[in-house]
Amino acid sequence: MGFAVAYARKLSTSEDFETTLSSAKEGAEWAWAEIYRDLAGVVTGYLNSRGAGSPEDLCSETFLHVARNIDEFEGDYDSFRSWVFVIAHRRLIDARRYSSRRPKLVADDERLGRESTGIGADEEAIAALGDHQALEILSQLTNDQRDVLALRVIADLSVKQTAAVLGKKPGAIKALQRRAITSLHRILAERGVSP
Repeated sequence: MGFAVAYARKLSTSEDFETTLSSAKEGAEWAWAEIYRDLAGVVTGYLNSRGAGSPEDLCSETFLHVARNIDEFEGDYDSFRSWVFVIAHRRLIDARRYSSRRPKLVADDERLGRESTGIGADEEAIAALGDHQALEILSQLTNDQRDVLALRVIADLSVKQTAAVLGKKPGAIKALQRRAITSLHRILAERGVSP
């Protein structure tokens, strides 16, 4: 669970967090920069792992919502992280609903993006292979299992925080995580990869 620890420990002491939170509520730029620096990476990672079409845009929408509603927030650092991930999760669900109702149109410059970056198709394919395979393997899990793994591993949330984000009981989160890991072991074994 240590993946996100490097991102998320500056504000974890209560004095630092309380000062930063009250300053953010007053509109201090340094406080917002600190909050964003502390959480944006793990929020984007969570959204990316859940297959968001544009994780950076959804992360921005998440932090806009946080900014609009921060005056309503009361609690400690762990509660704040959970609150931010509840917002990110809801933005992801909203984006999926929206995209399911709209046809996907790809602009010519998006289709030809490789030419403008100077990176060849082979290099792009090799660079994306790891992420693609991981996402393909994760796609074999249920949505709930993927959500739990993304929040527990990528976002480094506790069982209790994950339960709050997904609106489930902690026991259900533990069971989903256990089933997801068992399924991953089976899938990897079928592919001849030892976990």
